[in-house]
Amino acid sequence: MTDSTAKQLRALPALSGSAPSLDLRALPEDPVMLFLQWLAVAQDHQVAEPHSMTLSTVDADGAPDARVLVLKDVDERGWAFASTRSSIKGGQLAANPHAALTFWWQPLVRSVRVRGAVVEASREDSLADLRARSAAAQAAVDAEDWTLWRVRATRVEFWQGSPDRRHARIVYVADGRRWRVEG
Repeated sequence: MTDSTAKQLRALPALSGSAPSLDLRALPEDPVMLFLQWLAVAQDHQVAEPHSMTLSTVDADGAPDARVLVLKDVDERGWAFASTRSSIKGGQLAANPHAALTFWWQPLVRSVRVRGAVVEASREDSLADLRARSAAAQAAVDAEDWTLWRVRATRVEFWQGSPDRRHARIVYVADGRRWRVEG
């Protein structure tokens, strides 16, 4: 990197959004509930595509691989996304069924990271997801190849930035059937 590039990058604004109020004493016991609350705030503030996320997997050599996808659903079963089983990500998940998801809501200076094992949804759920796509999108995909996966989180981190660099970090760690909150 050249000095001029470094200067240009350092001159760019960072943490330029406006963070909502956050009460660290009133956290839900389950990270899905907090995620849904944060997602609703992102929607209320008209954050563009708040359901967009970066899916990170690893290849056969253990090298990380990332791409942006759309969150299809989230509930007690996990964070859902879909693609074809024959895709690169599908092959990576077949070989190593673990992934990380990252959501970045810049206007709110908020990020959520989800990490855990990945499981295939039922064939019925995968087909229902395919049927929910536009007719043109359905026509471009082999129904038997279309797969809905769920990340069963073992760790969920909520991060809210602050201009004074005293960022808030809330980490949920799976502890058996319950969640432990670390901060």
